[in-house]
Amino acid sequence: MELKEIQRLEGHTDRVWSLDWNPATGHAGIPLVFASCSGDKTVRIWEQNLSSGLWACKAVLEETHTRTVRSCAWSPSGKLLATASFDATTAIWENVGGDFECVSTLEGHENEVKSVAWNAAGTLLATCSRDKSVWIWEVLPGNEFECVSVLQGHSQDVKMVKWHPTEDILFSCSYDNNLKVWADEGDSDDWQCIQTLGEPNNGHTSTVWALSFNASGDKMVSCSDDLTLKVWETENTGMQSGGGFAPWRHRCTLTGYHDRTIFSVHWSREGIIASAAADDAIRFFVDDNESQVGGPLYKLLLKKEKGHDMDVNFVQWSPGEKPLLASASDDGTIKVWELIS
Repeated sequence: MELKEIQRLEGHTDRVWSLDWNPATGHAGIPLVFASCSGDKTVRIWEQNLSSGLWACKAVLEETHTRTVRSCAWSPSGKLLATASFDATTAIWENVGGDFECVSTLEGHENEVKSVAWNAAGTLLATCSRDKSVWIWEVLPGNEFECVSVLQGHSQDVKMVKWHPTEDILFSCSYDNNLKVWADEGDSDDWQCIQTLGEPNNGHTSTVWALSFNASGDKMVSCSDDLTLKVWETENTGMQSGGGFAPWRHRCTLTGYHDRTIFSVHWSREGIIASAAADDAIRFFVDDNESQVGGPLYKLLLKKEKGHDMDVNFVQWSPGEKPLLASASDDGTIKVWELIS
């Protein structure tokens, strides 16, 4: 296997924190599109040229956020883009005939918003903040958003929120070293923490930066400042027929591969885990069918030593038939890669 760099994208004037591929692109002749966000207070929209295969910046979303834009997420339909900023707001952008307009601003967090995520149906939005809270917003007609629940449970800065791929169950990870699982018990917007994955149950011993699910949603991988990746599993996804919750449990820990903080992890539909870290490297892991009893169940497939000139903050696989990987870095660039066997 080799990791081939397709293109290095410049344009941001500060570190690039995060990016998100538009899920409605990359098939049926629609060119791949992704958004990136940066410490330069802007969001950039990148589109692939179908004939050349190369990328160009199609739009710059600016003059809305007054501080770093930390996270961005497309709605499942690909029509709306949510951007979370250190200015304590989350902006909602709509693509109107190729022009992006800010159609809504979500306020309420006391300080920096660190992450934003849509549920699979596009009916709920989650945000999290340095104020230790997670907010759940209902998406209403006419680009209206109503906060239906404020979740207090983490004791520190919440780094990331992520919805389960098929169920309305929310996952969050934090500077308090914990992953938390949240669900609405009934239809009353009564969101509760139904499980905490922490040190007592083989959890992380330092900040948990990110998490990602496999395609079927019965496994999850998390990454941490403790230099490990942990894989978690559940018996069946979501709520069981009796209305009970199928708890998550630790499956294995991948350790010894990273010597600096692991900031990002993403599980491809083909089952390849990509991780990005403060050592400027990108690594890939796959199921180890020949793993020893009691050993880790995943093996290192490939390590790209100098993926970027500085910390790699984020990696994400693209939609579409032939998945590409995009990476974002403190060096101010984004790189698009292809994993070739």
